[in-house]
Amino acid sequence: MQRTSFREMACSIARTLDVIGEPWSPLILRDIWVGMNRFDEIQADLGISRKVLTERLNHLVEHGVLERRPYDRRPRYEYHLTTKGTELVDLLMVMADWGDRWLAGEAGPPVLYRHHACGEISRVELRCAHCGKPMHANDVDVLPGPGSATPEAAATPSEPR
Repeated sequence: MQRTSFREMACSIARTLDVIGEPWSPLILRDIWVGMNRFDEIQADLGISRKVLTERLNHLVEHGVLERRPYDRRPRYEYHLTTKGTELVDLLMVMADWGDRWLAGEAGPPVLYRHHACGEISRVELRCAHCGKPMHANDVDVLPGPGSATPEAAATPSEPR
């Protein structure tokens, strides 16, 4: 089945969904992030069909999110996150934090995150890159940027919400 392409939309969310908006891709990235780098490991963990996994891995490699590294004489590869892929995992960590908060139930979160810098178990939190204060949906105004679909809108930002 042909997916709708969001690649040409003037929207960074749509363009990101064009790369990872299919349900298996974030789970594949999660598995690779935690160290499952071989096709058979990923396939066994997810229970995904070999055909779909092959398609998803190829798509992620084509978009520069993963790289293939041969691991024996046969044409067998391990998959590793690129810098671009590692930054996508940051997005998945924010998604996991939301899921832990709203969907984990009484059992609690299925995994914990130990921060390398301080050694403490923590959670992901969005912060402003400029001032360091927490940054959430109600803390920002959305203004047209230089890549906006309408160039004149980018030249004259709209009134804040």
